[in-house]
Amino acid sequence: MNKPQQALHTVFKAACASAAVIGLVAANVAHAADAGNGKVLSDSHNCAACHGVNLNKPVSPEYPKLAGQHSDYVYWALRQYQMGNGNPHLGRNNPIMQAQVQSLSQSDMKDIAAYVESLNGDLVQKK
Repeated sequence: MNKPQQALHTVFKAACASAAVIGLVAANVAHAADAGNGKVLSDSHNCAACHGVNLNKPVSPEYPKLAGQHSDYVYWALRQYQMGNGNPHLGRNNPIMQAQVQSLSQSDMKDIAAYVESLNGDLVQKK
């Protein structure tokens, strides 16, 4: 390959890499979690019935305070409840939560997780 061909090949590879990065960024933006929809879903699934006002005052000490929790943690917890189905090796096993999440899509769970993270809560993080 001569120098002009090498230069053209390098430019082509850089253009392909740039297009791939732009595509990934666009895909992430297009699928960004929607906290507003998460609130609608949280309300329609009656999350506050157990997790309390603003998802920060559980009705029982066994139920966690959710407000302010990291969205990635909430998302994966919901996914694990959805995958559990009575098998402790596949996910979390709580019949109430498993019933609550069965109808949710992964996008719905990301929206709920974004909503939970947006709430002010008592979550304490050690530094």
